This record gives sequence, structure tokens and C-alpha cells, in this order.
Amino acid sequence: MNGNDATVYNLEQHTPESVITVAVLGAESTGKTTLCRDLAAHFDSLWVSEYMRTYLQAKWDDEQLTCTWDDLLPIAQGQIALENKLAKQVTQTSNENRYLFCDTSLFELMVYSHWYYGNCPTALEQAALAHHYDLILLTEVDIPWVADDLRDSPYQRDEISAYFASQLDRHQKPFVRIGGDRQKRVRQVIAQLAHLGSP
Repeated sequence: MNGNDATVYNLEQHTPESVITVAVLGAESTGKTTLCRDLAAHFDSLWVSEYMRTYLQAKWDDEQLTCTWDDLLPIAQGQIALENKLAKQVTQTSNENRYLFCDTSLFELMVYSHWYYGNCPTALEQAALAHHYDLILLTEVDIPWVADDLRDSPYQRDEISAYFASQLDRHQKPFVRIGGDRQKRVRQVIAQLAHLGSP
């Protein structure tokens, strides 16, 4: 990716070869954060929080303002910086389960950019399509929507989820749908990771 916009904006992904990355994508309030936390706890590994929520919550608290186009690249930079930092930390642990569970990725930010703005910053799209994850999960819309300061689409979750699936297919990013209660979701991912590790 040398020489393109993604490099200029420091959006390169740096994942050590020994780290298995799992990206959890999906519509809002579909259990992505809970699943990442549960998986990290099960495997005694690390998980990457959604930087966009931290960034936009601070913006809302300070200014009562929501996300704009100009926020997209700073959010992307914060997200990948956090992911790269934790990926490196995974290699420094004694745990043989070198998993890193990512609560969203730049691909999700790209999808939402197209959804809300009909376009996406070039650097963000280049990086989102170049980044690699060993397993991509798409959370099903099968749990109740929970309101907060940032969520705004309680009645569009199915439509947004379908859009995610279409974009993953369009860009040839294989994914697995994950649904059910908390325990069932964790079991499904454990099975997927076992399959991933088999010859």
C-alpha cells in the first residue's frame, strides 16, 4: 500500500503472523461488544474496543454533536492504531491462544460511510479493503435494540445487516453469521476457530 492515501493517513494494519484476528461486524445493538468480551474472557485473550464509540461519545458529551464526514478519518486512525497496539500486546503474552477479537474494523466504518453519506474517503476505503482478518463474523439481528446517546436506527437493523452482507460478498470477504443467545454465539465462534485451526 506504499504511496497511496492509506499510507499517508497511517491506516496500515500491522498484525504479527502469530496473531489470529477475528473481526466482529454488524448493525448497531446486535451484541458485537458483548461477543468480543465473552470470547476474550473464554480464551483469556485481548479484544479491541470500538474507537468510534469513544470518539463520538466524547463529541456528544462536549458539544452535543453527532458524527460528520470530517470525523471518519480520525475515527479510522484511532481504530487501527488501537488494533495494531493490541495485536502487538498479544504476542507478548504467555497465552498459547493468540487471538485478537476486534469489535468492528475499518470495513465496518467504510460500510457505514457509504450507508450514511453515499461515499467514503479514499484512504479509508483503500485500507478497509486491504486489511485482512482470519475470521469475519456478522452478528444477526436477533436481540433487542438498546437505546443510547449514539444509536439512531432501531428500525433499520435488518436492512443495514443485509447491506453489510452484500458489501462483504461484493468485496469477496468470506464471513460467518453468528446468532442466538450469548452462550450459543460463543459456542459458534469456538467451533469456527477450531475449524480454522484444522489442517
